[in-house]
Amino acid sequence: QLVESGGGLVQAGGSLRLSCAASGRTVRNFVMAWFRQAPGQEREFVAGITWSAEITAYADSVKGRFTISRDYAKNTGFLQMNSLKPEDTAVYYCAGQFKVGLIRESSPYDYWGQGTQVTVSS
Repeated sequence: QLVESGGGLVQAGGSLRLSCAASGRTVRNFVMAWFRQAPGQEREFVAGITWSAEITAYADSVKGRFTISRDYAKNTGFLQMNSLKPEDTAVYYCAGQFKVGLIRESSPYDYWGQGTQVTVSS
């Protein structure tokens, strides 16, 4: 189970940090990713991290502004979002899977959080 927190309303240029707490044991091959979905748009990959090696990947639209990380001992992942833009407004979802490596498609991810709203005002 994945439980997210940390969304909210922020002005453009501001920052937010999202957290995703994973219950149960996150073994070496666990991969956590963040996706987002804006109204009327498809869900898109934002960032991902492999749990053991901390290999990361980012969408081009957030590269240099967002940072994904994880606390291995606390089974918690984070998405630090800086220099936020109105186009970052969306519901953000944490997702996890054990099946394949770090992948940007949503279908392999078996575990999903409930979603948290991020709204960036101009």
